[in-house]
Amino acid sequence: MAEEKRRNLGRGLSALLGDSGVVAATSAAERPGATKPDSGAAGTVLKGLRTMPVSALRPGKFQPRRVFDEDSIADLAESVREKGILQPLLVRPHPDLPDCFEIIAGERRWRAAQRAQLHDAPVIVRELTDKEALEVALVENLQRQDLTPLEEADGYRRLVEEFNHTQEELAKAVGKSRSHVANMMRLLALPEPIKEMVDKGTLSAGHARALLTAADPIGLARQVTEKALNVRQTEKLVATEGKVRPNGGARAVPVEDADIAALARDLTEGLGVKVSIKPLGKGGELTVHYGSLEQLDDILARLTRKV
Repeated sequence: MAEEKRRNLGRGLSALLGDSGVVAATSAAERPGATKPDSGAAGTVLKGLRTMPVSALRPGKFQPRRVFDEDSIADLAESVREKGILQPLLVRPHPDLPDCFEIIAGERRWRAAQRAQLHDAPVIVRELTDKEALEVALVENLQRQDLTPLEEADGYRRLVEEFNHTQEELAKAVGKSRSHVANMMRLLALPEPIKEMVDKGTLSAGHARALLTAADPIGLARQVTEKALNVRQTEKLVATEGKVRPNGGARAVPVEDADIAALARDLTEGLGVKVSIKPLGKGGELTVHYGSLEQLDDILARLTRKV
């Protein structure tokens, strides 16, 4: 199953780049210049593979990674120093610097090349729109499993908010299921302290999703880390939240509370956004949270199809 998912993701990157964009090769050093272009699925190949001065490359503004592990870069630099860069970087002409190129995929390799004091690096130059640049950068990092859950979620958010992707279109573009995209984007609704725990690896994405419907997610997150609870135990903790008083005595809580919490989680899972339910006597309130008008349109469309 894991291999099948990886193959599907690989096809997603090939579809974005064109087959020639994901095959490493070697080429004589040459400066960028106007040539007869080859069409690709995302943008146009400008003279295919070449080598380019490392100094002519600049980090991409659509890089989804926020943190680069320095120890990992140092290890990669040692490998690059001994064997060179085995896979070319994907770049596009820099929109603001005429003599430079913006890195779309391969910034870790570029950083390692700088540390290893390499003068040149193999690159593939493509004409890419901003939307294509973000899509390709996101998929390339997903393939390498280099992103934290929140970096992945923020990449999805940018494609939805900045480039008007629906979650279904986005899922196809990056080779993931729509439910996976929706579940990852839900993490962006977490309080900042919990996001920091996820970024540091203290909490997993599964733990974080379980805490989304909690009334006191930060307090429960501390309990989860202190007690080293697994995801299933975290879900049970959220379901029983507030049923025990600080002095240890149980307060009177309807048995239905656990069912309501489970229903809220099911709705959150199904809609891909946070849903909260507040019982009020015989009735109650159901609140659906959304992060953008595009997300609201997607929710309304899916609710309308279900009616």
